[in-house]
Amino acid sequence: MIYFDNAASGGYKSENVISTAKAQLDLPFTNIGRSGHRLAVDGAQQVFKCRKALCDFFNAENPDKVIFTKNCTEALNFAIIGSAKQGGHIVSTVLEHNSVLRPLQYLKSKNIIDYDLANIDESGNISTEAITNLIKANTYAVICTLASNVNGKGVDVEKLSQSLPENIAIICDGAQACGHIDIDMRKNRIDALAIAGHKGMHALQGAGCLILSSRFNIAPILFGGTGSESFNLSMPNFYPDRLESGTLNYLAINSLYEGCLYLTVNKVQDSNKILSLTQSLHNKLSELDAIKIFTSPNFFGIFSFMASEIQSEELATILSEKYDIAVRGGLHCAPLAHKALKTLDNGGLLRVSVSAFNTHEEVKIFNNAIKEILHSL
Repeated sequence: MIYFDNAASGGYKSENVISTAKAQLDLPFTNIGRSGHRLAVDGAQQVFKCRKALCDFFNAENPDKVIFTKNCTEALNFAIIGSAKQGGHIVSTVLEHNSVLRPLQYLKSKNIIDYDLANIDESGNISTEAITNLIKANTYAVICTLASNVNGKGVDVEKLSQSLPENIAIICDGAQACGHIDIDMRKNRIDALAIAGHKGMHALQGAGCLILSSRFNIAPILFGGTGSESFNLSMPNFYPDRLESGTLNYLAINSLYEGCLYLTVNKVQDSNKILSLTQSLHNKLSELDAIKIFTSPNFFGIFSFMASEIQSEELATILSEKYDIAVRGGLHCAPLAHKALKTLDNGGLLRVSVSAFNTHEEVKIFNNAIKEILHSL
């Protein structure tokens, strides 16, 4: 199979991630933070090494405020619901994933907050001005994607941070961006960065993460055992225990650590390869009159388009069943992005998402498959 669905989940992992995961399966599993024996202590030290590696990778401030979650969705829910202020106002964008839109709508339905969404311009971008024009006296946070899973466009968070008052927190959805571009939390004043470890960070599924700035504190929305302060019927006040209830996914966390090590060495060359692959897709398919492209060449590997004579989900099915090519067709859990891009009537877009483990030969095969399908229509 040609796997072009990396924006949903990274299909292939780096060798160090694979070998570490295989080795772990041959060892006893322990519950980190719940016991004092050697295995538990060694595991806790390894988990802290991952916190420290992620803290350094994203230039965050405190490894203890690197919070492990089961996915990016959970991380965003923690950040959005855990920081909600009664009577407050949030600004976000139409490019956001439902992992942002649904928590916002939930808070609004409970009369806790109100929110406004910045729209895209003619090029599909969200400008800083589109966001700052929506700021109100009671705005306490801006929530934005660093790379849309639909069109690969994101907010320029460096410019945004320079344009916002200091009292407004910046919460970033890094699901599609982390591992592909430099993200500096301190420089760009990011207060919460949500990470999907299984995408650009090369980890196994189950390795989500939320990294918080020193000034950004959130209330827990999940309650349970932490291995600490077991006498206390409330969650501990210190991080990471304040937000980490229940058993940690040690295998996934360890794979995230290995993915971080891999990217420290290979990120630049891998990102340049991904850019080259999306450029090849763009160059060839832009020659076809029946194709309308909604993305530009990018480091995130996202290439989305619409064919005039066939809906995206049907096209994705043909590619899978006849050519053994995995892509995604549909609305990609970002309905307002498709509404803004005017692609709802065609059932959304067909999204090709490549990684550094894909090849130009695979791109060539895909381009030829699209030509054959369109010709048959």
